[in-house]
Amino acid sequence: MSQQINLFNPIFLKQKKIFTALPMMEALGVIVAGALLLNWYASQSVADLEKEAAAGKVALAKREQRLLQAKAQFAPRAKDPALAAQVAEAEAELKALHDVSSVLQGGALGNTAGYAEYFRAFSRQNVSGLWLTGVSINGAGNDIGVQGRAMQATLIPNYINRLTGERVMRGKSFASLDIGRPQASAETSPFVEFSLQSTAQEAAK
Repeated sequence: MSQQINLFNPIFLKQKKIFTALPMMEALGVIVAGALLLNWYASQSVADLEKEAAAGKVALAKREQRLLQAKAQFAPRAKDPALAAQVAEAEAELKALHDVSSVLQGGALGNTAGYAEYFRAFSRQNVSGLWLTGVSINGAGNDIGVQGRAMQATLIPNYINRLTGERVMRGKSFASLDIGRPQASAETSPFVEFSLQSTAQEAAK
């Protein structure tokens, strides 16, 4: 009877050392180098951020200084009492001028344009066989009196129509018309006398 005896023991084999001193030193060196690199990058980033922050502070300080200068330059000025009084006086004078202009245009002070245009209108309306012996114009031209003579009484209505067609006579009407023979020779006179009268009350209606 035979028996095999295994005298091999694994512990007696040469074991491979994985974590030796040299690889560990190399790994430690890599770790230290990486840490230094990260520290340098972080330092550079912090320095850049500090530079940007400093530049921002300088720009902000300049803008604040400009704002203060603008406020000082364009600060609201206190009202000048003398200037305010001059403005009030000028406004009062302007109002007075407007009031005067309204009164003049309203005709309350009479005719401010004169009566020349009325007499031009009378001279333009020349009717053969009719002539004027007197004209009176009062106030603003609303009170007009016309006296004249005509060879025939039928010429008078035509003359009145033509006269009221003048621009200066538009809107005016004659309140009364008197036609008659001259008293000295009522029977033998070859012409008739007439009188037209326009009053302010009648023209305003």
